[in-house]
Amino acid sequence: MDWAEKYRPLRLADLVGNGPAVKAMYDWARSWSPGRKPLLLYGKPGIGKTSSAHALASDMGWEIIELNASDQRTKDAIGRVAGVASVTQSLSGAGRKLIVFDEADNLHGTADRGGAREILEVIRISLQPIILIANDLYGIPSEVRAKCEPVLFRAIQARSIVPRLKFICANEALACSEAALARIAERGGGDLRASINMLHGASSGRDRVAEGDVVSSPKDDRASIFDLILSLFKGREDAALLAEAQAADEPPDTVLQWIEGNLIHLPDPGSLALAYRWVSRADEYLGLTLRRQYYSLWRYANAVMLLGSSLAAGGRGIRARLMPPARWRRISGHRRQRAVRESLLRKIGERAHIPQEVLREDHLTLLSLLVEANPVAHERDLSLNAEELTMLIHDRERAQEVVEAAERQEKMEEEQKVEREKKEAGEEKPRPKSPGAKGPGGQSTLFGGP
Repeated sequence: MDWAEKYRPLRLADLVGNGPAVKAMYDWARSWSPGRKPLLLYGKPGIGKTSSAHALASDMGWEIIELNASDQRTKDAIGRVAGVASVTQSLSGAGRKLIVFDEADNLHGTADRGGAREILEVIRISLQPIILIANDLYGIPSEVRAKCEPVLFRAIQARSIVPRLKFICANEALACSEAALARIAERGGGDLRASINMLHGASSGRDRVAEGDVVSSPKDDRASIFDLILSLFKGREDAALLAEAQAADEPPDTVLQWIEGNLIHLPDPGSLALAYRWVSRADEYLGLTLRRQYYSLWRYANAVMLLGSSLAAGGRGIRARLMPPARWRRISGHRRQRAVRESLLRKIGERAHIPQEVLREDHLTLLSLLVEANPVAHERDLSLNAEELTMLIHDRERAQEVVEAAERQEKMEEEQKVEREKKEAGEEKPRPKSPGAKGPGGQSTLFGGP
């Protein structure tokens, strides 16, 4: 059995590190009431975010409902599973149900289409506590992020990992030297799960582990693109920087985009101009590579952009959050806009019986003018969401106000309908006869007197 799973913490007291984050979770759970914001746990993989959510549910006696990236997270799936769970009581006798959206920063693509909007709806109507879990805080859609209380999980220090590894060794009757444990903890890079897996691998076929038996996998040794960009700004030696770029195992065009996206952190225009000079030169080499299919030029592109940008940074480091390439964000935004436009044209086309191509080419401007004149009526008639209405009236705040007002009106009408049905049912119910009332023919009823 996988040791990381076998020794997964069952209680909050069993968690390693991140004391402030764990305390914040416990305080949130103890004082939770309907309407309280969900928690958003974020931080690098393997540091206990998901385990802490399960341990919290165990400590509080709550049932847990979990959706992660392996599940289909369409609008319908989230509404069917989490939406229903959020407004119903537990059947197992648990006090509450904890709804967990794991890997919430991976809501993208066709499979997850509409997922973010449905999560917002679940948050809005939920009568149960909710926790979202993510590696990247800014990978969460901003509208979802604004509805949550963020809790940062930090990388676990090696000195905190070693006692946990000793505990596992004692349970597995495994002798492991102090040097080997220290090396495993350091190689894990703050990732407890990776350290446990490394210990499991080193112990395979052995009952004793020495420092020389600890061999990390290529994944353990691989640097991330974040490490590479940080090293560039710190001014590492040229040979070490190039070696780290090779270990990062990212194509040069991706590295170039990451460098370009973070040049805004350079302190002065002179440094920025120097960095762009080398980045543009590297881009020329990449262009030649693609045109001539001569991939030996990649090494020149790597050297020029890394060493040139490092020279411009001057070893001053970086004190801001690293940003993903701006063009990636633009592409994501364009895809989202296209999806919204297709949804809008489909709704209008079905309502007006007009092909979507004809709407797009001939009638979209006219429709925008009509909707802008009376957005409330058209929003209700076409069942538009805020993004679709924004595309027509070009005013995000006004569109949001219209949609929220329509939701409130719909909710009020539904409540009035329920009250009206209750009242009608009460009026139609026959009045009970008094105990002494006579039945047909003047005879006494069964329980009446003579």
